[in-house]
Amino acid sequence: MNLTIINTFTDQAFKGNPAAVCLLSEEKDSCWMQSIAKEINLPVTAFVNRFKNDYYLRWFTPSTEIPICGHGTLASSFFLWENGNVEKEKTITYHTKSGILKSQFVDEWVQLEFPSILEEKTIVPDILIKALGVKPTYVGKNHLDYLVEVNSEDIVRNLKPSINLIAQLPVRGVIVTSHSNSNEFDFVSRFFSPAQGINEDYVTGSAHCCLGPYWKSKLQKSEFTAYQASERGGILKVKVIDDKVLLSGKAVTVFEGQLTI
Repeated sequence: MNLTIINTFTDQAFKGNPAAVCLLSEEKDSCWMQSIAKEINLPVTAFVNRFKNDYYLRWFTPSTEIPICGHGTLASSFFLWENGNVEKEKTITYHTKSGILKSQFVDEWVQLEFPSILEEKTIVPDILIKALGVKPTYVGKNHLDYLVEVNSEDIVRNLKPSINLIAQLPVRGVIVTSHSNSNEFDFVSRFFSPAQGINEDYVTGSAHCCLGPYWKSKLQKSEFTAYQASERGGILKVKVIDDKVLLSGKAVTVFEGQLTI
């Protein structure tokens, strides 16, 4: 059984968000997949299994199964195209716990079609302010995360939140964002998700399903280039179309091997 490690939302080794992709030849139970993900100990291990002309796709962090994962989907798609399982001209359709997800290979970028995740302005819990240690200009909430806008990119980049306090919030994670200082990017962000066993995610596709519609309403445009300012960093193209968000990123394979169990 092949196991491949792919860096996503980057075209460089040691950058972006790494994901392991395991192409299954038969169904495996959740306990087995969780054990593999814990052993691999990357932010996400994606398990892909053929289903008629499509694929089943599940994602596991070292501690839990998660319902949606942008970089794990990007890595899986890149793997299937690079290894000849799917022709690059063809769309890949995944059956997941978040419904049907699709991906295409467009001009050397992997493009994912994800549902938009809209936030609404919310009452700001004191523990969130205490956890971040900064004064937000806006706080919203969707069914997964808090979205926090701050005044500047410098604040986003220099943020040193209390992960222990964020872990006490009843959400998947906290997205912190601001308008970008540079002409290269429209906005920047960081994402903290101790509930998933990830203190800070390197690059988070699903967070941009919320960030895209949010910045669309603020900037009055629907296409963006975004940067997630984590330790490794990553670049995303984001396009909002009705209730969908198209997320595009590059990828590079850094390891190929075989499971021996």
